[in-house]
Amino acid sequence: MAPQATLSPRKVRRLQTRERILGAAIAEFKRSGMADAEVSAIVAAAGVAHGTFYFHFPTKEHVLLELERREEARMAAEFRRFLRSGHDLASALAELVRLVTVLELAFGGKLFKELLALHFSPSRPGSDDWTDHPVIALLVDQIERARGDGTIHPEVDAFYSATFFLLGIYGVITTTERLEARDSMLQELVASAVRGLEVR
Repeated sequence: MAPQATLSPRKVRRLQTRERILGAAIAEFKRSGMADAEVSAIVAAAGVAHGTFYFHFPTKEHVLLELERREEARMAAEFRRFLRSGHDLASALAELVRLVTVLELAFGGKLFKELLALHFSPSRPGSDDWTDHPVIALLVDQIERARGDGTIHPEVDAFYSATFFLLGIYGVITTTERLEARDSMLQELVASAVRGLEVR
């Protein structure tokens, strides 16, 4: 077993400050959206100076990137736990719909839309590949397994199928206000995805 690294008191304080700033920023983003959020309100709530905010997060977009990274890791862990139980592809897709819906309800429509806008923005800070996103990687793996088991068409491209499915979830959630209509559309999205993948 590897020895645990001990953090210096200074490093601990820095991490605590970062968490305070992140919490204050998320609260402000939920209230007014990222674009309209004032850094002065965030630093006042966190009890830090402007320079401290920018030391930890060069831009407000970097706060959203951190939020995206954390939430994706949390969702991936929850999805991974679900996948350990007995399931078929349809139930895995339905679970993913549930996880994304819960996230949108927790953040509120405005912050959720801003998170997606940043995710798909060409000016997004940093670059990444789909394999850097654990939820996509887990879904690709599930589709590849189903293809290997012969339960879906052998020519299905797992990456594109996973991507199109996730884009469908995001599209329905961000454009459909009424919950009943949204839930119905999401159920149909799962059913359509399964029908489109199965062997004929």
